[in-house]
Amino acid sequence: MKLFLTGASGLVGGTFAQLAAAHGHQVIGIVGRFTGELPGLAQRLSLDLTDANTLTSALRAAAPDAIVNCAAISEPAQCDADPIRSEAMNVALPALLARFAREHNLRVLHLSSEQVFDGARTTPYAPSDAAHPINLYGRQKLASEHAVLAAAPQNSAVVRAPLLIGNSPSRTRSVHERLLADWRAGRTPRLYTDEFRQPCTADNLSAALLELLSRPDLCGVFHWAGAELLSRYELGERIRAHFNLSATEAPLAAVTRADTPRVSLSRPPCLALDLNPLARALRTPPQTLAQQLPVLRA
Repeated sequence: MKLFLTGASGLVGGTFAQLAAAHGHQVIGIVGRFTGELPGLAQRLSLDLTDANTLTSALRAAAPDAIVNCAAISEPAQCDADPIRSEAMNVALPALLARFAREHNLRVLHLSSEQVFDGARTTPYAPSDAAHPINLYGRQKLASEHAVLAAAPQNSAVVRAPLLIGNSPSRTRSVHERLLADWRAGRTPRLYTDEFRQPCTADNLSAALLELLSRPDLCGVFHWAGAELLSRYELGERIRAHFNLSATEAPLAAVTRADTPRVSLSRPPCLALDLNPLARALRTPPQTLAQQLPVLRA
């Protein structure tokens, strides 16, 4: 298949491009200002994804068989700093892609986020549970889901992704890359002991997305994540151990949400996800952290 991939220079997009190419797909990757190497792309386009006319022209010229949207402004602080641009990227862009997919009868996958939930409970959230985002990023992601499903209900699958680890093209995007950068710079990362996530590698998520792409019978909202719920602090400890670093070489500061009450108001405390029905439908299995860590590179 010829795939139109947005966010090709990001953590998930870069990984997905390589995996899709390895499976024989032709990937047209859309990037912003990133100039580094991007393996897996048959064609690389540098576009402003907030320019609807330019993007539509590129879609028509590409004439893809399917669309995969991995582009987003995914840092909540960046959304707060520039809500107009983040709205254009996080909501208007996926809506446009979905409309194009419906008009041309194409399969479209849209990457959403666990941040659509408030994290106020400890039991896993099912895809059908009511969403209640507590930050602008989460609200924009929820709006994007509604827009995609309204525009292309028979063509689209929305996947809510968790905290991601893996190897990004820029080597700056994932959890372990940021931890290593802090340690190299002599900084001590502050990680919450009472904030819980279900981390997943971009590799495992990309495998699930690629399989989902070939399942037009699976439409709607789905969850994907790792098989374990961990505190951010425990995740940091496990990453440190994976790279055989000592607590002196790679210090971590344990903090609680009570230590940062104002910041914590916009941070969901516990985002456990129920991975069914997608996990039952795919051959790709969710992975434990022990299974994920070997892919991480320093």
